[in-house]
Amino acid sequence: MSVQSAAADVDVDLRQLFASLGRNWLRILVFVLVVTGLAFAAASFATRYYKAETQVEIAPRESVYTRPAGSNNDGDKPILDEQGVATQVQIISSNEILKQVAQKLGLSRLPEFDETINMSSLSRGLILLGLKSDPMDVPADERVLKKMREKLNVYGVEKTRIIAIEFSSEDPKLAAAIPDAIAAAYIAGQGAAKSESNTAAADFLAPEIADLSKQVRDAEAKVAAYRAQSDLLMGGNNSTLATQQLAELSTELSRVRANRAAAEGTAESVRKALQNGGSLDSLPEVLSSDLIQRLRERQVELRANIADLSTTLLDNHPRIRAAKSQLADLDAQIRSEAQKIMKGLAMQADAAKARESQLVADVNTLKAASAQAGEQQVGLDALQRDAAAKRQQLELYLTNYREAASRQDRNYVPVDARIASPASVPSEPYFPKIGPIVGAAAAASLLLAAVFTLLRELFSGRAMRPASGARFEPIDEVAMPPAAYQEPSTRSEPAVANEFANRAAEPSWPEAPAPTQPRPAAEVEPVAKAKPVAEPESLAKSEPVAEPELMAEPPEPVVEVRRPRSVLGEIDVDKAAEKLIASGAARAIFVSPEGDEAAASAILVAREVSDAGLRVLLLDLTASGAASRPMLDSGLFPGITNLLASQAQFSDVIHADLYSDCHVIPVGTADPVRAMRAADRLPIIMQSLTTAYDLVVVECGPADAQGISRLGGEATEVFLSMLEADDEVTQAAVKLIESGYPDLTLVTPLGHEPPGNPVPGRRSAA
Repeated sequence: MSVQSAAADVDVDLRQLFASLGRNWLRILVFVLVVTGLAFAAASFATRYYKAETQVEIAPRESVYTRPAGSNNDGDKPILDEQGVATQVQIISSNEILKQVAQKLGLSRLPEFDETINMSSLSRGLILLGLKSDPMDVPADERVLKKMREKLNVYGVEKTRIIAIEFSSEDPKLAAAIPDAIAAAYIAGQGAAKSESNTAAADFLAPEIADLSKQVRDAEAKVAAYRAQSDLLMGGNNSTLATQQLAELSTELSRVRANRAAAEGTAESVRKALQNGGSLDSLPEVLSSDLIQRLRERQVELRANIADLSTTLLDNHPRIRAAKSQLADLDAQIRSEAQKIMKGLAMQADAAKARESQLVADVNTLKAASAQAGEQQVGLDALQRDAAAKRQQLELYLTNYREAASRQDRNYVPVDARIASPASVPSEPYFPKIGPIVGAAAAASLLLAAVFTLLRELFSGRAMRPASGARFEPIDEVAMPPAAYQEPSTRSEPAVANEFANRAAEPSWPEAPAPTQPRPAAEVEPVAKAKPVAEPESLAKSEPVAEPELMAEPPEPVVEVRRPRSVLGEIDVDKAAEKLIASGAARAIFVSPEGDEAAASAILVAREVSDAGLRVLLLDLTASGAASRPMLDSGLFPGITNLLASQAQFSDVIHADLYSDCHVIPVGTADPVRAMRAADRLPIIMQSLTTAYDLVVVECGPADAQGISRLGGEATEVFLSMLEADDEVTQAAVKLIESGYPDLTLVTPLGHEPPGNPVPGRRSAA
């Protein structure tokens, strides 16, 4: 149970630290009991204070039957807003009201409100020594007001028009009497203010009404005199007589002009028909004549007789000639009658024209009279408006004066406030609360004693122990599993693993890996009673290796073979983690040309750096999820593909490693094709991750330099994971160096074991 720090040489032993509480329990208990007893004594002998509260409601008190005229809807509106309630709070706590209450209740005679009464000898001595101000220098009223303000609390209840008045005192009866007295004084003051305002209004309205009455009489007399002088007679519709006559003559003139025009048009039509010898049957005036209608009927009969006679007689027959002669006479009579009609229409048009001329003359005369009357009407209207305004003001003043006088006589001035809840005498003091005070003192003393004990144990050094694994210790050689050899006659593949070199101080890059040579027998160290470790299939060599003479004896004792220094210059997981911590890198990009098995390097390095106390996140960009599956035990978590496809957020794709404090973003469950369309967002995602974490480890799988180009940035380290020093690894390293990564570092996960005891539930990623 230790908290490990990578920057210190010692750890805090939490078990030893908290065990000090058990060793010093008696001292802690005594301290708690002493402090609790002192708190109980202080609370028991402290002066008890009682608190009472009175609530005043700000509401209209005017009855609907006594409400002034013109203010019928005032009761539906709030009389005070938030600022108005705050103003009333200041009025309630004003010096005037507090002085009235103090004088009424005789507070100046109580020692609680005047410290000069029954002053102790200690206070007198302090005053003589100048260590305390003399209260006698302050007037008695101010001393009482000061004490009252210390004990008084007036506030408006939120979202209401209720004002609460709280007061605390040593006497419970006095604690209830003072807020009630303050509320009563406030209501009385409001009533006195209203009564004073009502009296002032009545005194103002009386002389104003007398002046207005005289002004109204003078204005109405001026209106009557002006009307008589200008002879402005009023007709219908509240207009002058000249204007009304002008309107009537204008209507008559329009009618006469219409009749004249109709008569002239009809006479002209008859005249043209007679001159041109046309038919007169189409003229309405001709057809409406009774004589012409009878002549037309006679004419029709003669034409019928002529037609009958023509069937038996010739045209020169006397009877036919007589009938034709009568027919001609009828036509002459009809035309003569039409001429008479035409003359009558002409005479009618002349009469209408004469009437029109007369009406035009009369209209012109009335226009002049109406214009003069209009000018006089303007002056009359001005006098009438002045008289009406003064009369209206007089009526309003009279109404208000009657209401003010009636309220003054009956002494009825309702105040817009009432005591909603009077104060009740408190039975229990609000201070001191012995139970909470004693409990708080016990808890505080226990906490202080525990903290003091822990700090003393920590500063004494007894809770410290040397740190294990706080620093990375250099390892020159890593033990490898023993090689299993077969008989020379068999041609099958040997089970001997490739032996890699230890960490080199300066890595070198040959064109091809050198073959591994077996070590001399002198460099082989036996390990007693150690079991052989099975070698992974990925590490088995494809070429047979000659059986050394060292293993000719039956391999009863297991030997530990130390690897010679490799010419490729790869480093192990510990060195890689130490390099990242020392360089302060923000990003570590791992390329695994050998496939998924080499991804163990990124996992182990991320866990090592995380165990050192840094915030580390591993981003799995492999196609199969080889880096995230060993950390999450599943490949069904949302990951980087979901983030690129806009199907999840950062909080959804970041998961905790089941076996370390490292965080991991798996491959995800979204469509990879859709996710790669948003691959341009990878630099933005990397920038966000490096801001939130101390180190971001990216496992890219068998990627090339172009594939990892968008993942780099400031403080970036590139690593090449390897299991065997074969041509594939060498070619991948050479290509990365030639593509602009000269500081490439090779790292191998082989032979790594986590230091110390593993955490329950964890397992090795390799």
